[in-house]
Amino acid sequence: MKKKSIHISVFCLIIILSFGVVQNPFTLNYIGELKSESQMVLKEQDSLYEEILARSESYLQPARDARIDKVWKAVPGYNGLEVDVEASYDKMIKLDVFDEDRLVFKETIPNVHLDDLPPSPIYKGNEHKPVVTFLVNVAWGNEYLPEMLKTLKRHELHTTFFLDGSWVKSNPNLATMLKEEGHEIGNHAYSHPDMSKLTVGRIDEEIQKTNSVIEATIDVTPKWFAPPSGSFNQTVVDQARKQGMHTILWSVDTVDWRKPNPSEMVNRVLSKVHNGAMILMHPTEPTAEALEALITGIQKKGYRIGTVSEVLSEERVTLGVTLDDK
Repeated sequence: MKKKSIHISVFCLIIILSFGVVQNPFTLNYIGELKSESQMVLKEQDSLYEEILARSESYLQPARDARIDKVWKAVPGYNGLEVDVEASYDKMIKLDVFDEDRLVFKETIPNVHLDDLPPSPIYKGNEHKPVVTFLVNVAWGNEYLPEMLKTLKRHELHTTFFLDGSWVKSNPNLATMLKEEGHEIGNHAYSHPDMSKLTVGRIDEEIQKTNSVIEATIDVTPKWFAPPSGSFNQTVVDQARKQGMHTILWSVDTVDWRKPNPSEMVNRVLSKVHNGAMILMHPTEPTAEALEALITGIQKKGYRIGTVSEVLSEERVTLGVTLDDK
């Protein structure tokens, strides 16, 4: 009887130890690693996997670092693109044949980003990114804003409005409308001064006062600063950066303040638009009349229209490229 009890105890102990080994997380991890490695070996020996891997090099587009250009100053980086071999294989394995339409891509990030660069003005986005934006500087022209907003809404577009601080204080309802329509809001100083002629104290005051009134009115903290009339010096750029803001200029000018013929303005802009273009405009009569033709003309040329943030982001425009496994 005693011998039988010992046998039962030993048997139970073996079961407990075996269960413990199986349930031990280190053991489970080890088993999982072995399983993963064996699956990888099988994949690598699969001719389909080898074909995807071999062809992946032809689709490789390297990430481009942000840089300081001699002409264009600060230029943002742009994500690269490469084939996700594992995900692509999983999408094709059932067919067991290479299918370009089932390739899955993933973005790769640059080593140098816009915020890594020393303070410098920004005139345009990366030359490899087919997205453009309208920089709408607002210190007057209230009567033309509603029509411009209707046109943008009709095309389901959002862009960036740089607001003069004193204008926001006098026109809180219009400022609120811009935000509610989904547009990005930037800082255009408070009293439309020549920023290049101001002291450091006055530069800070113009920027800070505008941010404060925008925050108080529409609860938005701008991250882009557009100096009035494009007048600035390095001190302006440095002080804006100290307040967490990049200084924005433009690469294409509508010159709408001269009240040109709308069709002439459209032709002028379309002849100069380019990847990453930042197009300066104001709420004027010719701009309100030309905006429809500007939008359709830019889109026909193959560009997307977005905000300053979208133009300057590193995110790729993935037209016709699969980026997930759906």
